[in-house]
Amino acid sequence: METDKHPTQGEATAMITSKTSRFKRICVFCGSSSGKNPIYHLAAVELGNQLVEKKIDLVYGGGSIGLMGLVSKAVYDGGCHVLGVIPKVLMPKEIIGETCGDVKLVLNMHQRKAEMARQADAFIALPGGYGTLEELLEVITWAQLGIHQKPVGLLNVDGYYNSLLSFIDNAVDEGFITADARRIVVAAQTARELMYKLEEFEPENWTGVKSSWETEQPLGYFASRLI
Repeated sequence: METDKHPTQGEATAMITSKTSRFKRICVFCGSSSGKNPIYHLAAVELGNQLVEKKIDLVYGGGSIGLMGLVSKAVYDGGCHVLGVIPKVLMPKEIIGETCGDVKLVLNMHQRKAEMARQADAFIALPGGYGTLEELLEVITWAQLGIHQKPVGLLNVDGYYNSLLSFIDNAVDEGFITADARRIVVAAQTARELMYKLEEFEPENWTGVKSSWETEQPLGYFASRLI
C-alpha cells in the first residue's frame, strides 16, 4: 500500500528554484551608494543571482555605482539582459566606467520611473535613500489606484525597512491605509524568500482608478502631466 510522501525541505527548495518564473523582467530600485554595512553588498549580489537563476531580466536606474552597480553586474555576468534607464543629467554622477547591458537615456526623473514601470513585470526595492523610497512608494500608490497589478517586493535586509513597515502598519491602524492595500507590500529578509513570495502573489481587485489606464495611455503620459 502506497502512502503520501511529502517533499523534504531540500526537495521543496529545489522545486521552488526550478520552477519557471512568471516574470520576464523585474525592476529593482536601490541606492547609488553601497551603504556602510557589507551585508547590503551581499544582498544586492544575491538578488542579482536569484534573477539569473530564474532567467529574469533586469531593469534598473542605470547607474554603475553603489548597489545599482552590484545588482546589474551580477545579472549581466550571469547572462541575463540588463536595461538601465537614466536621465541625461545624472550620467556624470551615477555612471563611472562602463555600464552593464543597454542604457536608455530619458529627459527627467518622471520619464525614468514611467519607463522602468512600463518595462517591468514586478518591482523590488533593495536598501536605498530618498530616491529608492520615492520610487517604491510611487509604484505602491499606482497599485492601490489600480494603475497596475504588478507585485511590489521589499527586500528588508537585516531589518533595514522595519521602521517603514511599522509606519505602514500604524497607518492601517489609524485608518489611512486599508487592510487590503497593506497587502500590496510583499516583504522578506532574503532574496530567495522574496522571490518565492512574489511568484505566489495574487493581486487584489483594487477599487478606484481602472488598470486599463496603463493600456489606454502610456505611463509616461501621466508622468508628463506632473512636469
